Amino acid sequence: MLDRFTEVGLIDDAEYARMLVRSRHESRGLARRALAVELRRKGIDPELATEALGQVDDDAEQASARELVRRRWRPGLDRDVQTRRLLAMLARKGYPSGLSHRVVAEMRDDEGWSDAVEADE
Repeated sequence: MLDRFTEVGLIDDAEYARMLVRSRHESRGLARRALAVELRRKGIDPELATEALGQVDDDAEQASARELVRRRWRPGLDRDVQTRRLLAMLARKGYPSGLSHRVVAEMRDDEGWSDAVEADE
């Protein structure tokens, strides 16, 4: 029965993987690393997962990280607390630490804080 469903296009792992990557990246702001883990948990073939993850390039990932930081920014909150919370949130969503530190530093600069985020790499 599964073979027949696949044959008529009712089961398509590649399309499912593309749809999952697109929707989770757009709605939850997940980075490629977190998306790869999710695809692996769902049992998607590694080759199909790699192809689906190709939809999210470096620019899209960076834009998504900036948007997440912008939405979670809380003016007036202690800068160290704010930095720690934002970096932790980005880490949970799978963003690389270098990108996370850079995006948070940009936001801090935009808000008038002159000191840079210290990298804990």
